[in-house]
Amino acid sequence: MSAGRRRIEPADPHDLAAEAARYLGWLADRGYSGSTIYNRRLGLLRFLDWCSERGIGRPGELTRVVLERYQKSLAGYRKDDGRPLGLQTQENYLVDVRGFCRWMARAKAILYDPSAELELPRLSDRVPRGILTPQEVERVLAAPDAATLQGLRDRAMIEVLYSTGMRRGELARLAISDLDFERGTVLIREGKYRKDRVVPIGERALLWVEKYLEEVRPEYLTPPDEGYLFLTRLGKPFVPNGVSETVSKAVKASGISKKVSAHAFRHSCATAMLEGGADIRFIQQMLGHASLTTTQIYTRVAITALKKVHERTHPAARMRRKRGQEDETSS
Repeated sequence: MSAGRRRIEPADPHDLAAEAARYLGWLADRGYSGSTIYNRRLGLLRFLDWCSERGIGRPGELTRVVLERYQKSLAGYRKDDGRPLGLQTQENYLVDVRGFCRWMARAKAILYDPSAELELPRLSDRVPRGILTPQEVERVLAAPDAATLQGLRDRAMIEVLYSTGMRRGELARLAISDLDFERGTVLIREGKYRKDRVVPIGERALLWVEKYLEEVRPEYLTPPDEGYLFLTRLGKPFVPNGVSETVSKAVKASGISKKVSAHAFRHSCATAMLEGGADIRFIQQMLGHASLTTTQIYTRVAITALKKVHERTHPAARMRRKRGQEDETSS
């Protein structure tokens, strides 16, 4: 069974697994989104497996030293291809454990919070990777074979990702009723921070969605119909990792050598709009960022617009252009 489908199964009602199950239930009772709970469960499963391998099974056995050992193991972990876990991934796993420990301390399952002084990895303010140019996006969009049911569905999914800039989990949860074909908008329910937002969706993306709805979804549907827009070949709604696999397959088929994730289409959407002249506050609203600071990172990758401004305003740039024109005249 994959990690995404595994359950946390306690051996007794007072072990770490039992507390983790209660913690996830508490998150659900507090109205946390399904995607947040799903990701927390994955992070806790990894931590519980690590603890089990070292004979750590009771909440009281967790100490700062134990958590620092776990943090060190994340830093030293290597994937099948030999690459380490990214700093953001390491931080995510540690945040999952920290939230769990804080909850146990408040619930009196442990005497104190062992994660209180845990230092998270220092993340550099890096430019998003894998951003595609509009030309590269078109290559990926054209990669799925739209003459097949799966290819047509994949094309529609990636069109929606690129047109709206939504997250992969938001795409997976999208319902048919969330689309307004007349107004050209889509309602994204319970995005990050459980906030709804309405964003525009382009005409081309809607045309592909209409074609998918007419030709593919009826073939994939297995009753009862829960209303999800995109379905797998088994008639089930997508999970976030399934969206990523769909994008990865299209990127590989396109021949593009960049490392591109589903999230890269969100980055590419924002960058293209910024270079096209969109106000950064509009992009913030469209992407559902709580802070403008998060959105401003795209100003560092919108180099095309920056170059045009530089050429138009910088004295040295104008001098080079003038000198080039003089050289052409004299030759």
